[in-house]
Amino acid sequence: MFQILKDINVDWLGNRVWFIGISVLLMLAGLGSAIFRQATGGQAFNLGVDFKGGTVVTARFKQRPSDAAIRETLANKGVHDAVVQPVTDRPDTVLIKVPLEGEGEDGRAKVRDALNSFGPEAAPATELEADPNAAYKIVGTDAVGAIAGAQLRNKAIAVTLAALVGILIYIAARFEWTYGAAAVIAVFHDVLVTLGFFSVFQIEVSLNVIAALLTLVGFSVNDTIVVFDRIRENRKLHRRDSLYKITNDSINQTLSRTVITNGLVFLSVLALVLFGGDVLRAFSLALFIGVIFGTYSSIAIASPIMVWWEQRIEAANREAALSFNQPVRGGVRSSAKPTTREPITPARKRSTGAGRA
Repeated sequence: MFQILKDINVDWLGNRVWFIGISVLLMLAGLGSAIFRQATGGQAFNLGVDFKGGTVVTARFKQRPSDAAIRETLANKGVHDAVVQPVTDRPDTVLIKVPLEGEGEDGRAKVRDALNSFGPEAAPATELEADPNAAYKIVGTDAVGAIAGAQLRNKAIAVTLAALVGILIYIAARFEWTYGAAAVIAVFHDVLVTLGFFSVFQIEVSLNVIAALLTLVGFSVNDTIVVFDRIRENRKLHRRDSLYKITNDSINQTLSRTVITNGLVFLSVLALVLFGGDVLRAFSLALFIGVIFGTYSSIAIASPIMVWWEQRIEAANREAALSFNQPVRGGVRSSAKPTTREPITPARKRSTGAGRA
């Protein structure tokens, strides 16, 4: 196998306190941001139309303006946080998603008022091409209520938790339950850190972001399984070595594979962040943050937690074994049932021939 890192000998577990400390600080920062925003009358997360409710307007243009121009016009008319999404198979058509901001607000009327800056709308009964004075035409409107948005949000949370439970069961069946628990904790860490960034910087959370988080779950678990599989192989080959040493060696042996594979994924996601545009911005950012911390957690979170858990179980087993052999007055009390010896009497001596010259 091609390797770019050879003869690596890093004591990863020796720095586990620093690694876990960094993760705890990042998660606390995200949690603090969510609590502060919620307590001050805001929202913990900048939920998109899919979760908060709103209006999706489909508009068709004779000469389609740029996404930035449409977004600027909407902002000038008081329509903030609107999402402008092009339709790939129809270059003259655009989707405009307007979040629900208050009771009784008509998103279609707001969008029409903003689009009139580019020219008049075609008459309802007239095709766009048939009206020489028209610049655009609203061809469709879909409304997402707040109740439907809440249902989508609850389903997204349920799907994410179901994925974590499935991962726990799979890894516990393939390895041991301690490995599965460590992997799930590491994946949970990746999701929480990513959501923390979204809360701090108020990046919009949409269904695309949920899809990115589920992709991140699979990516992170795959990387963790590679390390765990090498640990299992090395425990069979080097039975005399400690679990601490075996885990460090396994991480170092798979480090080259991790850097090559995850590095290529990182470059692909970086291209999406830089050139994917506003439509894919939140999705690509979620993957970008997740790839970084998914790689980090496989090395710095999952393995140390597994080692700590295994050591606790071994210590508990040793204590249970010693409870059967407790020291008494400098000796050892055996767990076996003590045997009683019959005292030798004069009659027994005669019957056994004891005392004969």
